[in-house]
Amino acid sequence: MTEVIGVRFKKAGKVYYFSPTGKKVKVGDKVIVETARGVECGDVVLGVKQVDDSRVVAPLKPIMRIATPNDLKTVENNKEKVKEAFRICEEKIAKHKLKMKLVDVECTFDNNKLLFYFTAENRVDFRELVKDLASVFRTRIELRQIGVRDEAKMLGGLGVCGQPYCCSRFLGEFQPVSIKMAKEQGLSLNPVKISGACGRLMCCLKYEQDAYTELLKITPKVGAIVKTADGKGVVEDANLLTGRLRVKLDSDAVVTVSKNDVEVIKDAVIRVNKDELKALKELE
Repeated sequence: MTEVIGVRFKKAGKVYYFSPTGKKVKVGDKVIVETARGVECGDVVLGVKQVDDSRVVAPLKPIMRIATPNDLKTVENNKEKVKEAFRICEEKIAKHKLKMKLVDVECTFDNNKLLFYFTAENRVDFRELVKDLASVFRTRIELRQIGVRDEAKMLGGLGVCGQPYCCSRFLGEFQPVSIKMAKEQGLSLNPVKISGACGRLMCCLKYEQDAYTELLKITPKVGAIVKTADGKGVVEDANLLTGRLRVKLDSDAVVTVSKNDVEVIKDAVIRVNKDELKALKELE
């Protein structure tokens, strides 16, 4: 077991482990740590705890110190520097006529690096832009092209549910979401109804998928052949949550029954056909 604290550098960002090195650190404190990007100031979101060695990426780096008033002042100064860097970068992008959209700018705590995040439909040759920015800021410049999900996470906003985006509110990492999930949950495969503001499948499809997977194991699927008290038939509709089935009998009569009152002769399989996959592939 290893003693660690959890530090986050962005709201709803990934949590990284560091060694408290005997310091009395509590949740809510700001600490100065050394990362792969340089020296950073982060928020302690997990207090001192013991975790299994397998969960720790060795070597575990120690925290340098708990942030001092001067450190916090540096953080505020960096925020102002970031605003200026954003403005200047947009001007330089326009000057070089680059087809890219600047999304966010970050500055490491030690001012050793400026990171510019952007989106673009294609690859962008930004070498001259980097030279221009380096001549202005006299520090290391890094440009990173990000996807539309990352853009939504950085910018934030309100989803169709009326709540702030999950990705910018609490999702530390994106989970894989597929068209098959939407189909298994009985949702309309209308792109407008199953995609978020970023234009990709809604992250919340993942939340209930485990429950639907279990329900599908015990519920006849649409197309299944079943035996009811009124005779044999084919399932035309299945409500996984209530367990109610609409069955068209061989006599052409339609009955509504509980899944517990039928015998499955041959179950069906939920598949996404090639046409559906081709039409919706860009949403994944």
